[in-house]
Parts: sequence; C-alpha cells; structure tokens
Amino acid sequence: MKKIYKKRAIVFFALALALLVAMLFASIIRTKLYNKKQHCEIYDSSEYLNTKVVGDYLVIQSLPRASTWGKIFDFNNEGITENNYKAYTYDFTIMNNTKDKVSEFYFVLTFDQEVFLSSAWNGSLEVHQYVNSNEYQATVPDMREFNKEEYEFDTVTVDGEDLIRLEAGDYLIYYPSTSLNAMEMPIGSHEATTPGIIMYVPMDDKIIDSSFEIQYKFHRIIIADTMFWVSFIGFLMWIIILAIYIITYLQIRKYQAQHERDNKIIVESIETFTRFIDAKDPYTNGHSKRVASYTKTIAKELGFEGEELEHIYYIGLLHDCGKIGVPDNILDKPSKLTDEEFEIIKAHTIMGGEILREFKSLENVELGALFHHERYDGGGYPVGLVGEEIPYIARIICLADAYDAMNSNRVYRKRLDKEEIIRQIENNKGKQFDPKIADVVLDLIRNDKLDKEYY
Repeated sequence: MKKIYKKRAIVFFALALALLVAMLFASIIRTKLYNKKQHCEIYDSSEYLNTKVVGDYLVIQSLPRASTWGKIFDFNNEGITENNYKAYTYDFTIMNNTKDKVSEFYFVLTFDQEVFLSSAWNGSLEVHQYVNSNEYQATVPDMREFNKEEYEFDTVTVDGEDLIRLEAGDYLIYYPSTSLNAMEMPIGSHEATTPGIIMYVPMDDKIIDSSFEIQYKFHRIIIADTMFWVSFIGFLMWIIILAIYIITYLQIRKYQAQHERDNKIIVESIETFTRFIDAKDPYTNGHSKRVASYTKTIAKELGFEGEELEHIYYIGLLHDCGKIGVPDNILDKPSKLTDEEFEIIKAHTIMGGEILREFKSLENVELGALFHHERYDGGGYPVGLVGEEIPYIARIICLADAYDAMNSNRVYRKRLDKEEIIRQIENNKGKQFDPKIADVVLDLIRNDKLDKEYY
C-alpha cells in the first residue's frame, strides 16, 4: 500500500507540474498572439471630428482648430483681394486606454473634398495623390521642411508657401515619430500622443469631409497576462505542497523506521518470552509462534488488515504465557492428568490474564490468554462464556490452538491427518468452535493455506 500511495503522489505532482507548465506555455503563446494582432478602427468625419471616440482599447479625439491664418487662393487670376481660404489645425489625440503599451500605430486620412496640405508634426506623411487617374505616392519625412522640387506632387505656392493639393479620393498615412526628441510611439498605459496636421480649406468650410482609419498593435509583457500569474502562483503552491509532502514523507519514514525498530524489539521480546514458555514442554516447542501465525492467517481471511493483524499476531504469541506458572511435571506428564492436576493446567488462563493485564502497549492483549479455552457452547473455562460473549480474538485463537494441537505430535498421541482434523472441526462447530470462524478455517485447511502461510 505504501508503494501505491507513493506512486500516486508522484503521478499527482507530475500531472500538476505538467498542467502548470502547459498553462505557462499557453500564457506565452497567448501573449505572443495578442502582440501580433493588428487592430483596426474606421470612422467617418461625423464620428471622429469634434468629438471623443471611446473604443475598447483607444480613446480618439480629433479637434479641428480654426486659426486666424488666411490666404488668397486666386487660381484663375481673378484679382481676388481678400482671404478666401483659412487654415485648420487638426489635433489627433490618441490615448491608450489599456494596461499594455501601444507598440506601433499609424492612421489614414482619406478626403472627400479638396484640401491643401500645409504642415504636420511630429511624424512623417505618406501621401497618395491621383493625378490624371494615375496615383503618385511618396513619403515626406517632415512636412515642416517640405520642398516641392524633390517630389512630383500636384502643388500650389501661395505667399511663398508650397502646399500639396489633395482632392476627393486622395489620402495620406501618418507614421508617428520614434525619435527621442519627439517620440510619439510607443504609447504607454493610459498615456496619449497628439500628432497635428495643418490644412487650408475654403473660408466657409467648418470641417473637412474625410474618413479616419487607425491601425495599431499592442505589446503586452508576459507578467501582465492573467494566466501567467495563475501558473506562477500555482507553481509556488506546487513547490510548497511538494516541500510539505517531502518533509512529511521523511518524518513518516523516520517514524516508520522507529516504529519498525520498536516493533522488532517488542516481537523479539515477546518471542523470547514465549520460547521460555515453550521450552517448559519440549513436545509443544514452537507452539506459541505457530498459533500466532495461524491466528493472523485466520484473522486476515476474516477481513482484518494492517497494524490490526500485527496486534492479533502478538496476542496469539502470548496466549499461553500463563503456562510459565505450571509445574514441569504436570506439563510433561505422559499419562492422564488427575482432576487436581487438570485444575492447575486450567489455571494457566487466569494466570496469563493476570500477567498481561498491565501490558498497556497492546490493547486487550490479556483477552487471548484469559479466554482462548472458552467453548462456544459454554462448556469451557475459566468463566464458561457462551457464544459471542467470548471475545472475538479468543474465538479465533481457540481454533488456531486446537488446529496446532491436532496437527502436532503429543506425548499421548501422534499428529492427526488432514481428513481427521477436518472431521474434528466439523463435529465441534457450534460446540467448541464458533461455526463461522470454523468454516473459514476449514476452507483454509482444504486449500492447504493454513500451514502454507506459516511456513
């Protein structure tokens, strides 16, 4: 049983560790997949301009600020003298509303009207412009230093400023700055960045018709994942439980070793004592040990187990300890005993009970010595108990003792053969022997298990 429990413990700890490792790997994989995921949100101008958009992850707010800057756009040389276009500054505030970092992002502005791009900060602009149905694309690292001579964009120059003309369908992509001086990415947890773009529109326009699309990814560290902490705490608990188990196991082993040493001392002491008893009668030498073994075998068949069986074995060993007080001339007498001598012999049960009464380390050890000569029908001694009044252990020893007597050579007769022993037990069921215990003993004898267990 101990080996079974040890194997079960090993299997339990191995499975628990495998589960925790699997959870850790699942956490790592889940975090990597989360960090790879590309998020996308798209809004039209009515959804994102002059309002705050609170998404699952980001808070986006775009506030167009009309300035006092104005310019005269006289494309047809009509002699316009008053400013007919004004500048709008668009602040795109992007706030990270999560506990993770926004590792990268960019946004796309697609226009539904004509605008003139003036400036932007702090990132770069990838401009897509359709000229004569042909798309021209180029990236401007810094619109504040834009030089139209370096690009093929459709541009206009007003008051010495070069502007990129963007018509309906044209779009630009804003890539945030990663420089130390103007870092817009990554965006920390609950932090924000605010890129800005300046565009000119007709004086009467209040907003620019456009759509806003933002693409972004997060970077989550492994310790921010719930499953990681579940596996980590589980692993700590696993270590603590394993340590407790090992300490307990070592303590139990120490106790068991001490217990085995104590048992060995007890057994050797009892066996030494019983050898003194058996030595008084050379014809019954080894009787106590055989009866103890038979008693244990019968008790095991009756359902006893573990330490209880060892306890029963010790009681069986000591069942005849009272014979230490019987004179040798009576024990060794080959002829029939007188009534007086038989009374002395019978007194060994009472003497045995008295000797063992103070043997406190073996509970009820005196019962075997005191009552093993009681008969089931009430005709035994020393009290004349009937049936189940006789202690159970004494009823078992009674059969074990009788079997050994019949199966051994005595001064007055030879040992009986197997068939005769069976017949004697059958005839005495319900008389000398408990019938249920007798049936168990008969089954053991018929299957040659009683003596086999002893030898």
